[in-house]
Amino acid sequence: MELAYYSDFAVRLVNTEQPERGGDTLTTVEAVRELFGPSQQAARRATDSDVTRLRTVRARLRAVFEAADTGDEVLAVDLLNALMMEFPVSPQISGHEFRDDNGRPNWHMHIADHAANATASYTATACMGLAFHLTELGVDRLGICEARPCRNAYLDTSTNRSRRYCSDRCATRANVAAYRARKRLESERSARTGRTAESTQESAARGDR
Repeated sequence: MELAYYSDFAVRLVNTEQPERGGDTLTTVEAVRELFGPSQQAARRATDSDVTRLRTVRARLRAVFEAADTGDEVLAVDLLNALMMEFPVSPQISGHEFRDDNGRPNWHMHIADHAANATASYTATACMGLAFHLTELGVDRLGICEARPCRNAYLDTSTNRSRRYCSDRCATRANVAAYRARKRLESERSARTGRTAESTQESAARGDR
């Protein structure tokens, strides 16, 4: 099964909202269809109702990422399990469209699309991908960007489990902010040291008199 591909469905949905900025791009049927990417049969079944339904799912998926980000593995798993029970998948073996050099099919697991509506199809796919990612790589591989006010969800695929930001842009912004904060702190310390030195000198001068 294409683990990274399916798990990215969850990330894409969660990141249609910027809660701390008040932003939301999931407002139209066209936005719903864009989530599926190219050549997705379920996307063509999307209706206005899927906007509201997917927003509800989005909040629940964000809760999974937030629980994982704070180290509450049990809660993250429980929340994801609840979604998978509500939106089950129908796996099947596929491979006729992919063949090796000898013409043999490249058999692989695929999530069949038998869902009643676009929301159910998208959610089942996203949750199954996230579940495989979680069980294969670890709950701590699910994170929330530390660069405020971003707070985007991300999947950590680094070799040393060191990812803290959703993108290079956020990482750069956070590093620049931290650098400026250190410089301000150094300036304040220098100013305090200077004032202390001046006070000491004045006290010494008064003592000499």
